[in-house]
Amino acid sequence: MPPADHSPPFSSPFPASASQNYGADAAGLICGYLLGTDTPPQEVDSAQAAQWLASLQAGAAPADQFLWLHFNLSHSQAVRWMERHARLPEAFFDALKDRSVSTRIERDDDTLIAVLNDAHFDFAFEPSDIATLWTSVAPHLMVTGRTRPLRSVDALRTTVRSGNAPCSSVALLAELMRTQASGLVDIVRGVTQRIDDVEDALLAGRLDHKRARLGVLRRLLVRLQRLLAPEPAALFRLLQHPPAWMGADDAQELRDSTEEFSVVLRDMQGLQERIKLLQEEIAASVQEANSRSLFVLTVVTVLALPINILAGLFGMNVGGVPLADNSHGFWIIVAVVAAFTAVAGWLALRGTRDQ
Repeated sequence: MPPADHSPPFSSPFPASASQNYGADAAGLICGYLLGTDTPPQEVDSAQAAQWLASLQAGAAPADQFLWLHFNLSHSQAVRWMERHARLPEAFFDALKDRSVSTRIERDDDTLIAVLNDAHFDFAFEPSDIATLWTSVAPHLMVTGRTRPLRSVDALRTTVRSGNAPCSSVALLAELMRTQASGLVDIVRGVTQRIDDVEDALLAGRLDHKRARLGVLRRLLVRLQRLLAPEPAALFRLLQHPPAWMGADDAQELRDSTEEFSVVLRDMQGLQERIKLLQEEIAASVQEANSRSLFVLTVVTVLALPINILAGLFGMNVGGVPLADNSHGFWIIVAVVAAFTAVAGWLALRGTRDQ
């Protein structure tokens, strides 16, 4: 039975804001769907969901149906509602309180606890555009919660509305992970296109600020790989000892989604190596340009050295300056300066001809 109304309120670990609460009802529920094998998806609100969960706990709910509830964790009532009606394991609420963002899928008795990371809905190829989705999966209930809109959840919501919803909660989790992998493939394609543009600009000799752009893309890929890399390993460990209620088909779907993630992670690693090579090539080009500029400056300094020395000597206001009374003294000095300049230029340029 749900706790009495005089129980102490739950303090949500997530900040609340009016803009983030937009689209959720009084319980923080963004969307809810009642799904089944032979029935079309039925959208439910928090009151209907609480009524269905009560019938499930009483054993009156159909065995072939399950409920998907997606919450805005920034809403002050979201976690409180889940504690009252969903009866989720403590491990799920501990993950929310700890704000743990490391990707993992764990088994807590007969419930799967998953912490997934995905791109924001308004993803702009920035390393900070990554958010976390907390998930609890049971035979008849799947609960997801986030603090900011995510691409994969929005795509999964569209799939459910179109009538192509999976027939089990585990299959819905596998579909969520496949949708997430598809979103990551789009990100990899976008990064690849940006890298191609930088490479074309490099070949055309237009460097501009491409090193900074490459650095942002590389940090993005490193962050994505760091957050997602543990996911396949965690899934493989889970599939070795799945819950008793998980069927063979559901386990195979999870295994397939893991393989898709592995392919995306390998592509990300390849892109990181490509970005590293481009950065090294750009650094070499910049160093070569600096070396040419320094060489030109050195040659100019060497060529100007003889005339500077002679101008300093003949500019002293002392007696005994050579050729002071000679009518051809100026041209003699010009000839001497030209000869020394030619020798200095030959010495400076001889090293480049020998290379």
